[in-house]
Amino acid sequence: MAANQRIRIIGGKWRSRQVGFPSVDGLRPTGDRIRETLFNWLAADLPGARCLDLFSGSGALSFESLSRGAACCIALEQHPKAAASLAENKALLNAQELIILNKNSLLYLQNQPETPFNIVFVDPPFALNLATDVCALLESNHWIAQDGLIYCELAATQNDFSPPSNWQVVRSKVASGVKYILYSRIEPAGLFQ
Repeated sequence: MAANQRIRIIGGKWRSRQVGFPSVDGLRPTGDRIRETLFNWLAADLPGARCLDLFSGSGALSFESLSRGAACCIALEQHPKAAASLAENKALLNAQELIILNKNSLLYLQNQPETPFNIVFVDPPFALNLATDVCALLESNHWIAQDGLIYCELAATQNDFSPPSNWQVVRSKVASGVKYILYSRIEPAGLFQ
């Protein structure tokens, strides 16, 4: 990790701009090729979207989303050094649409949002094995808009991930030891809010 402390934004208004990130245990930026594939999948849904980036880390997914037209993005990052780096990159890019919260994602998701999000990024450190719990909280506490999209990034060897039953796989791939999946959320039958 120490040899590669910068990532490049691939598309949009900040295309080719680089942002730095600190060496922090578990911080593993989404690689360029995976990010390019993901944002091709999301191209029609990003303009004007409200995004939530849990476990933001380097901010790769947050900055890429905003660069490509998302209306806003809330980035959660628990590690103080990583959160401080996100703030520096926000200032560097003048990314007014980015809100950085130095918080624990699992605790934050115990609440309900004022407004659900259109796109949610779930990319926790692989060793923590948090994806199933995080996704259950996203669904049960109404964090995702009806017909919202959820991106999950997992170790390719992880076989115990269990998303909510009303999430449907839109696209999925495996590359470089990473399994990445885009889900759509379908409103459960008979649920009236």
